[in-house]
Amino acid sequence: MPAVAAPVPKPNTAARSAGRAERRFLAGPRSRRSEMRFLWTVLHEFLRGFRALHFVGPCVSVFGSARVAAGSPYYELARQLGAGLSRQGFTVLTGGGPGIMEAANRGAREAGGLSVGCNIVLDQEQRPNAYLDKWLACHYFFVRKVLLVKYSYAFIIMPGGIGTLDELFEALTLIQTRKIQNFPVVVVGRDYWQPLPALLARLEAQGMVAPTDLQLLTYTDSVEEALAHIEQHAVLKFQLTATHRPRRWWWFWE
Repeated sequence: MPAVAAPVPKPNTAARSAGRAERRFLAGPRSRRSEMRFLWTVLHEFLRGFRALHFVGPCVSVFGSARVAAGSPYYELARQLGAGLSRQGFTVLTGGGPGIMEAANRGAREAGGLSVGCNIVLDQEQRPNAYLDKWLACHYFFVRKVLLVKYSYAFIIMPGGIGTLDELFEALTLIQTRKIQNFPVVVVGRDYWQPLPALLARLEAQGMVAPTDLQLLTYTDSVEEALAHIEQHAVLKFQLTATHRPRRWWWFWE
C-alpha cells in the first residue's frame, strides 16, 4: 500500500540549532565546558519529559509512519487500536506527529481516553497533531526514545519506515537483553512486514539470535487479536488498572 507524503513544512530555526549542537557533540571530544553545557541541556530535557509524563498512567506506545494519509486502511486500523487501548485503561503514547501517530491519538481521544505525544523538533518541523491532550517537544532523538519506552507496558508497531524500525529494534533489544520487562511487542500488518520474520529466522539459522528471541514479536492483522494479546501479557500480567498512577507531592509543585 503506497504511503502518502504530507506537505513539507517550513524549516525550524530551533531545530537547526539543536541539530548543530548534537552533531558537534557526536563529532568527538570538545572542551570540558562545552561537554558540560550540552549535558545540562540534555538533563533539562529529560526533567521536562519526566514531569510531563509522570502522571499520565500506564501507556502503550504506538509506532508508525507519519506519511500515512487519513482514511487509508492503516490509518483506520491505528485509529481502532487507539480506541481499544483506551477502553483497556491505557494512555495512548505516540511520537505526536501526523499519519499513524495521529490516527492512534485520534482513536484514543474519540474513545474518551488520554492521548499523549512525544514530538521531535526537526529542521522540517513535525507539528503536533490535533488529537493530543498532552504533548512535549524533544530536541534529541535519544531523549524521545527513552521517554517512549520508559512509560510503556506494550508496543504496537504499525507500518512505517526507518524511524519505525529504529523504535521497533530499540524496544526489542531492551527486552532481549532484559533491560526492561518482557512487555508485549505487537507487529500489525502481516503483508507489509512480511520480510521481517524471514530476516529474523535467517539470523536465527545463522546463530546470530536465539530461537526464543523470535518469540518476542507477535504478528497480526486483527485489532481484536492485538488487544487480547496486550490484555493477557500486560494488563493481567502486571495487574494494571486505569487508576495506576503515582501519588502527587505538593512540594514538587505537582
